[in-house]
Amino acid sequence: MKSYDVIVIGLGLMGSAAARELAGRGLRVLGLDQFSPPHSAGSSHGGSRIIREAYYEGPEYVPLVRRAYELWQQLERDTGATLLVPTGGLTIGRPDCELVTGALNSVNVHGIAHDLLTSGQVMARFPEFRLSSDMVAVYERRAGVLLPEACVGALLAQAVNRGADIRVGERVLKWSASATEVEVKTTNGTAAAGSLVLAAGGWLPELTGDADLGLWVERQVMHWFDAGPYGAHSSQSPITLWQLDTGRMLYTTPDFGDGCKVAFHHDGEAATMADVRRSVGHAEALEMEEAVAACIPGLTPTVRRSATCVYTNTANHDFLIDRHPDHSNVIIASACSGHGFKFGPAVAELVAQLVANEHERPPARFATRRL
Repeated sequence: MKSYDVIVIGLGLMGSAAARELAGRGLRVLGLDQFSPPHSAGSSHGGSRIIREAYYEGPEYVPLVRRAYELWQQLERDTGATLLVPTGGLTIGRPDCELVTGALNSVNVHGIAHDLLTSGQVMARFPEFRLSSDMVAVYERRAGVLLPEACVGALLAQAVNRGADIRVGERVLKWSASATEVEVKTTNGTAAAGSLVLAAGGWLPELTGDADLGLWVERQVMHWFDAGPYGAHSSQSPITLWQLDTGRMLYTTPDFGDGCKVAFHHDGEAATMADVRRSVGHAEALEMEEAVAACIPGLTPTVRRSATCVYTNTANHDFLIDRHPDHSNVIIASACSGHGFKFGPAVAELVAQLVANEHERPPARFATRRL
């Protein structure tokens, strides 16, 4: 039985970032994943992920996302890979809706450079979009897109370069913890360490033991459309978040070679990782085609392709980054409730600080005790 300082279970975005950060601190790290990341079975895929600073979810997130910007840019310098593509971003809705008021709260608290645009100003500047006359938009210059498969690949490559032992295609069967040691049994054997990081995303509910943290998995559907007459396919077209009159939220990312991605946010059915429905029905595609026709006539009217991913949610859609309630040397690193990808390397720093006992608890908003 080989011994490590830290074992990381799950090597999607959060796990790969944690493995890299911990190995960079000189720790002996074992990273385990039942698949071969980057893969499409969990949450860290889909060709593009939004990064934004005017954070409608709460101004408390802004310092963390600013740190994430720094770390993504450092990773690009270290690896020579393109990971973050600036596009600018629009948060669109009625002036009193959750998206717009939340974004304005964050920009006002943190002095984020932005423009508050009328619907007419948005459509004059970005003719691929169609807004009703009573809508407004918060435009932020620094928003953009992260390329998730490239991000996970770069993080894992750096983790290996820093000495981490990365094992893929190895499923965890069970783990146990004492006050001083954790033991993890996999399909290939058993390993021990001083600490354990649970970063398995949608598989967290079955890995957190008897602790009832209220986590639940939500199926999400992503659709891709070709660019239409206005060419909404390049960095000249921003990422967007919309709050529609129905209250539903929709987001888009530009086309980087595979079509413009469009999806409803937090609009999926509850599932488990064993039974999540991977196929996408005709009715789901038709529903998105109707939304695109109304909001984004700059795209072709027919879905090019569709795919699924999952969100792993807490009750209030905040993150969960904390010690296991029963084991102080076991760190839970995400559920990130569908908006965590952008924060990966910054969350990894929080995880490493918990492993090293530099902080007894994480920020209160991410703590298990609130659940």
